[in-house]
Amino acid sequence: MLKDLILSHLFFLIKLEPSYNLQNLEADEKLCRLREHASLIYIVIQSSAMEFYATNPGPIDDSVLYDQEKHVSSAVWEGQERGALRCHEHTSKLDQWTLTPNQIELVKKSGFGYLRLIPAISLDNPLISALVERWRRETNTFHFTVGEMSVTLEDVGYLLGLPIDGDPVIGVTYTTCEAACIKYLGRAPDSGSTSGGMVKLSWLKETFARCPEGAPLDVIERHTRAYLLYLVGSTVFSTTTGNKVPVMYLPLFENFDQAGRYAWGAAALSFLYRALGNASLKSQSTISGCLTLLQCWSYFRLNIGRPRLSHDPRHDRFPFVFRWKGKHTGPTTNRDVAFYRKALDSLKPSEVEWCPYMNISSAIIPEEIRNNLILGRSNTMLICFDKAERHLPDRCLRQFGIRQPIPLDVQQWERKSRGVDGGVDLSAKMETELSEWSDRHLRVVDVDEDVEESEYLHWYLKITRKLVGRPIPISSEFQRMNAALRDIANVADMVSTHGMDDQQMHALTRIRYLAHGCLIDQIGSMMVADVTDSDHNEIEKKIRGKERIRRKGMGVKRRRKDDSDSGHFSSQQLCLPSPMDMVDPMCHVESNQVEICIPPGDDSDRCYMPGKVDETDVADGIGDSGFCQTVDEVDGELPQGGLVSSLENGDIAQQSDYSVLV
Repeated sequence: MLKDLILSHLFFLIKLEPSYNLQNLEADEKLCRLREHASLIYIVIQSSAMEFYATNPGPIDDSVLYDQEKHVSSAVWEGQERGALRCHEHTSKLDQWTLTPNQIELVKKSGFGYLRLIPAISLDNPLISALVERWRRETNTFHFTVGEMSVTLEDVGYLLGLPIDGDPVIGVTYTTCEAACIKYLGRAPDSGSTSGGMVKLSWLKETFARCPEGAPLDVIERHTRAYLLYLVGSTVFSTTTGNKVPVMYLPLFENFDQAGRYAWGAAALSFLYRALGNASLKSQSTISGCLTLLQCWSYFRLNIGRPRLSHDPRHDRFPFVFRWKGKHTGPTTNRDVAFYRKALDSLKPSEVEWCPYMNISSAIIPEEIRNNLILGRSNTMLICFDKAERHLPDRCLRQFGIRQPIPLDVQQWERKSRGVDGGVDLSAKMETELSEWSDRHLRVVDVDEDVEESEYLHWYLKITRKLVGRPIPISSEFQRMNAALRDIANVADMVSTHGMDDQQMHALTRIRYLAHGCLIDQIGSMMVADVTDSDHNEIEKKIRGKERIRRKGMGVKRRRKDDSDSGHFSSQQLCLPSPMDMVDPMCHVESNQVEICIPPGDDSDRCYMPGKVDETDVADGIGDSGFCQTVDEVDGELPQGGLVSSLENGDIAQQSDYSVLV
């Protein structure tokens, strides 16, 4: 590698001694300066190499996170910001429904008695977006620095009060709304209020928000079904359409007693898992599902973005989402995705509450919820019509107060949308998934006391994505790398070879070739012949880490200003500092290839063609020289990340802002 060659030559220069010849004082002074810079840059290159491996985002082993290239973290690492996700949850108008006592009783029978009570909670879009960047659809877990975590059936029971055990939520699909609405609601929406098998939430509210006084039972039931469809469509099954809900849920509300036997909590979690997985792809910009559940889960378990609480007694009210009721001000205000991303990238074990419900009195938890919380540890399949998602608590057992072993491999499965035709009963198409759910009580993860968590953490660091955001922005890395390389090249160019012996001249010449070769490789490799204007814009975006979505309005004038400040390179030529003794001052090459013009210190024009400085040629040229023997002899004395003894601390501090990519 060029880095290794430069390191060898730098160390040799560090060992050079001045001649102390009165006739060569100027050369000695420049040589001392070169030694000083060589020492500094040697240290920086070495420390940068160690920093690179320490901050490698991962995964090192991609057997688990095999879809990394599709994940949003890959785009963020390359400087492609998508900003905060658009979060679709429509709870703000739920309080505009007026339910009679008879309707409330039917809602309770259906299993939604507690969900009905949950107030609208102000969503923190940047926090949700940063959490999504940590979600992995390969495992249906968040990959944090401390290990995997997830929203489980236990969390759904505690936070929403929805039934997490029962029959799977599955049925018949619909491609039109008219037949289902007439049968279960007593009237059909107008054509402007439907879209395929979906109906607008606004039509449901405007038509059924208030049940007439003294209405007969069938009218009460129809109004209640409309409310339940609105409730699930605006909370647990909210879609990215923004204001519509599928009518396929209506038949499940035909009999309210039967509706209460469905595992609505498991369906809500399946829906959320699918939404998280979709939103974690780099191509997406929206998210739906029960985001109140996701945000409150984060508040309970992570001390990041958590709002301040008062001591209102209602905080102990079930379900526990009530703890975070209403809008929040204070430390969460005006925090963006980058803030939360950085916080999650540096998450400490002390900022995680693995068992947040431990000190809550079980007396306030309804018996039907409390008796089924064990399913939080069930490795099973969650089902919501065509959405089937794996529930894998064996990957986050510390959330249940259990030591975490290395989990079992996750079988890869293809997520398919099976609701193609209207009138299709999905039960016949999902036999395998339904069989797993039916065995849910047999799939509860056993407790193993003889577990050494250090083995898990060692394994986890290899398979996870440790970082989402770069510790140093990509534009800063590029600029600091080139600053360090230019420093090597400029100082080497300034040193006169007068009075040097052959060995010293050889080392100095190689330094010049290698430094300029690195600069050409780092910048010239980004260029291609006949670069178009659009390609030039894309190159600049990659170098400076511009956000593709939010920077569309940037004009040409600002880019030109940036170019003038950071070293301009156009579609035709690239300007770099040149060594003094390497080429003819009058050299000019005309070709169809990209021309690289390198102005030397005396302001005369010199040109290189890309490829003239070749790593293989340089390495071969060194092979037979006496210099290589000298480097081999002192190789054991190479500094190991420490300071060169001849340098003062002040000198090191002055140059500490250099950085080199390896």
